[in-house]
Amino acid sequence: MRILFDNINFNSRSGPNSFGKKLRDGLLKLDHDVRDSFATGENPDVSLSFIINQKPTMPNVLRLDGIYFNTSQDFNALNDPIRRSYIAADAVVFQSKFNQHLSERYFGSVENTYIIGNGVDINYVQSVRPIENKLLDKFSDVWCCASSWRPHKRLKDNIEYFLSVAPNDACLIIAGSNPDHVIKNERIMYTGDIPHDILLSIYRRSSTFIHLAWLDHCPNVVVDARAAGCKIICSDSGGTKEIAGHNATLLKESVEWAFNPIALYSPPDLDFSRTVQNTIASSIEIETVAEKYLNVFSETIKRVQK
Repeated sequence: MRILFDNINFNSRSGPNSFGKKLRDGLLKLDHDVRDSFATGENPDVSLSFIINQKPTMPNVLRLDGIYFNTSQDFNALNDPIRRSYIAADAVVFQSKFNQHLSERYFGSVENTYIIGNGVDINYVQSVRPIENKLLDKFSDVWCCASSWRPHKRLKDNIEYFLSVAPNDACLIIAGSNPDHVIKNERIMYTGDIPHDILLSIYRRSSTFIHLAWLDHCPNVVVDARAAGCKIICSDSGGTKEIAGHNATLLKESVEWAFNPIALYSPPDLDFSRTVQNTIASSIEIETVAEKYLNVFSETIKRVQK
């Protein structure tokens, strides 16, 4: 199958682009022709558009990874090109049930929708050697978290949860740019923005990955950390629990969100004692994810060509 990946930058490390590269590699391993551009006369069989459809002249599948609802932004204007792509698409793939409910709340329902979570090449992740560092050798256990830090990612809560729950001789590695809560503590280490393979090596050294973000969608960092063998601790809000694994620990939110526009960067407080075990089983193998996308592509092509 010839598949055009639309509105993507394979050199970017942002969430949609990062997953797009993993999905491309998974489809290439299955002997499909996947590119972000085709020469004139090389007509693709189908296009997969990420967030916004820029090439609507062929059977088109739109992948949505979330929409805007933050009252500190003009969310209606930001959503408008996404909404138009959503209505025009021949099929829509949501990352999670949460994303489907969110999109339908703001855009209405459309036909031919699917839910496919993100995935990763687990064999590759497992092949990465755990990071070696004498500083880490002083601790009995390593925990970690990673994000492009913004208030709703709840870095402060991640740190406070670690300090209240983890063993006293464990450390926490915080990866990612723009940390908005920095403390001096020999057990807390900040790496800043680092290459993906080094991040994977940290996950491979860690027992636990904390992601208490509020209303997150389908975070690739959680998928990668789970593939590396980390136990996941996350909020029960949003779509994170759908890919965190059945043994993940969920922190229950004090307020249930009704999908109304909200001040996203003012998340509610968490009660660290309100935890439950996740009951959602999910596959994060990129081979399985790629097969699901291929099924969507095949169904879409047949339906459009009738």
